[in-house]
Amino acid sequence: MSTAGEMAAEMEQLTSGASNRIIPIIRTLRTPFIFLQSVIFYLLLLLFPRRRRRQTAVEDVVEAPQLPAKTARRRSVWRREEEDTMRRRALAEGWDMGFENDDGEIRCRGSTSLFFGVRNNALFCRSWFPAVDESKGILIIIHGLNEHSGRYAQFAKQLTSRRYGVYAMDWIGHGGSDGLHGYVPSLDHVVADTGVFLEKIKAENPGVPCFLFGHSTGGAVVLKAASYPHIEQMLEGIVLTSPALRVRPTHPIVKAVAPLFSLVVPKLQFKGANKRGIPVSRDPAALLAKYSDPLVYTGPIRVRTGHEILRISSYLMQNFKSVTVPFLVLHGTADKVTDPLASQDLYNEAASEIKDIRLYDGFLHDLLFEPEREEIGQNIIEWMDKRLDRRV
Repeated sequence: MSTAGEMAAEMEQLTSGASNRIIPIIRTLRTPFIFLQSVIFYLLLLLFPRRRRRQTAVEDVVEAPQLPAKTARRRSVWRREEEDTMRRRALAEGWDMGFENDDGEIRCRGSTSLFFGVRNNALFCRSWFPAVDESKGILIIIHGLNEHSGRYAQFAKQLTSRRYGVYAMDWIGHGGSDGLHGYVPSLDHVVADTGVFLEKIKAENPGVPCFLFGHSTGGAVVLKAASYPHIEQMLEGIVLTSPALRVRPTHPIVKAVAPLFSLVVPKLQFKGANKRGIPVSRDPAALLAKYSDPLVYTGPIRVRTGHEILRISSYLMQNFKSVTVPFLVLHGTADKVTDPLASQDLYNEAASEIKDIRLYDGFLHDLLFEPEREEIGQNIIEWMDKRLDRRV
């Protein structure tokens, strides 16, 4: 039987985090000549579309079927995406949410459902609640880039054991939700969906205090959502693990051309931005589980998705001083996917009266999948307990 060290040595070095998946894009496109060629090419296409030559009657007859063929191709693409969504949704429905012990004893109760977001997309949702006692609070989980809500079942069981209810939502293009797998047309839509999801949960659980939790890019989504007063007033606080707060291109031309590429070829995948990279956990079993999970997107990052991460990161970096929501931010000092120093900057600059930071020496990106996951979960629960104690 292989030891954990041997498993780690044999495994590919993998990651699906925001920063590490954008860096290969930059390396692929960093040569100024390539960028300038691409920009000029697309600008010429946009500004000077090719003029059709006049056709004879015979040519008209020959080329007439091309329009239906294009329509058929579009429909075929849509059909494949729809079939993939249904396949992922079936997998999400069959995910073990850990409601029962091995002996059949009920640990917690819950369900799955579909929630329709601001763009009328069907978003896959999960919930966990204490088996017997009423919930003293609710934590709403917003997962990170390329993963899904089912991965947080173990954390949810830890929360329900301490009388917290849990909700979780798959973003568009993730898990069991609508959309092309791994494609996020706008993180502002995810922010808006998070706000509407919170409103729905508050309406279904009147009087129960709520917290928002976000990991990695999900942390950026949660922080931006909580910057809106109507959302902040519904919250007791937010919890951020390894938030994507500083994602910078290594070449300034990337920032200049990213909006154009995002507009012209939004779904294009950069082959250079593959799943190889630094580990996101020191637990080899957790790494293997993540990257063998069919609901985790491991393909090259899509152009629009990468641009959206750069955009929300830039916005948040410029607005740290306006943050007023109570928050706890947790980050591993050895994280090479998102920047732990950015979390420190958030803590230093935020105007929040209640703010806390936990830096874990030598820990990697996926904190809730590190060997010390129980300890980290306990730190989060204790922070929320203190917030609730102050309400009494």
